[in-house]
Amino acid sequence: MDCEAVLKPEIATPVGDQLHTADPADWPVAEDWQPAVDAFFQSEAGLGLLTYLRQRLQAGATVFPPQPLRALQLTPRHSVRVVILGQDPYHGRGQAEGLAFSVAPGVALPPSLRNIFKELQRDLGTPFPPFPQPGGSLVKWAQKGVLLLNTCLTVEEGQPASHSGKGWELLTDALICQVSQQAQPAVFMLWGAHAQSKRTLIDAKRHRVLTANHPSPLSALRPPRPFIGCGHFSQARAWRDEQTAGGTGGSAGCC
Repeated sequence: MDCEAVLKPEIATPVGDQLHTADPADWPVAEDWQPAVDAFFQSEAGLGLLTYLRQRLQAGATVFPPQPLRALQLTPRHSVRVVILGQDPYHGRGQAEGLAFSVAPGVALPPSLRNIFKELQRDLGTPFPPFPQPGGSLVKWAQKGVLLLNTCLTVEEGQPASHSGKGWELLTDALICQVSQQAQPAVFMLWGAHAQSKRTLIDAKRHRVLTANHPSPLSALRPPRPFIGCGHFSQARAWRDEQTAGGTGGSAGCC
C-alpha cells in the first residue's frame, strides 16, 4: 500500500456522550497528527465521509463517540510506544470514549476489556483498576504512549459496524503507516483477524508485532493463539526495555 497516497482541526470540548457535529474543526488532535488528518478531510474520500456523517446526523441518527479523533488528541505521534487496534467504537450509549476497547469511567466492563485486564493481571500481576474511577477508561494508557486506535471511528447506536467502509479506514490505514515509518520503534498488538489484516502496513523489521486471538469471550481461549495466556504485555515490556537500553525506548501505560 502507498502510505503517501492516503492522506486542522482546532480544539473543542466534547458535548454529551454522542456526536453532535461532522466538522473536523471540532475534533482536536495533537499537532503532529494534523497534516495527515487535514489531508484526509480535504480528499474526496474524507469529504464523502463528512457528507455521510452530516446526512446521518440530520436524519436523527445517534452516532458515537462525541470525539472520533480522541486517540489522536491524547497520544501524539511522536509519543507512540504501543499500538492496540480495535475495529469500531462501542455502540451502546455512554460506552464509547474515542479509544479502542476503552469505556467511560463507571461503565460496566465489556467482556473483551475484562479479558484484557485478566491477561494483564495474569501476565504482569497488575490488579484490575478501581471502579468506578477509572474503571474501564484507558485514558491514562493513551496519555502514556499507547495509541488505542479503532480502524473505523464512528458507529450508530445499537448497530455495530454501521459506519465501516464509509471512509474512516483510509485515514486509519494512513495513520498506521505513519507510525510504522517513524524512527521511534513501537509494539503493535494485533488481536483478532481484523487487526491482523493491517499487518502489511507495518515494518516488522523495525517494530515488534504481536498477534493473538481477539479478547472476546468467543475467541479468547481458543487456538491457534488464545488471547488469555498470550503474554503480550510482558513481551512488550521486555522489548521496550531492550529499546530503552539502546536509547530508543520509553515508557508505555499498559506495560
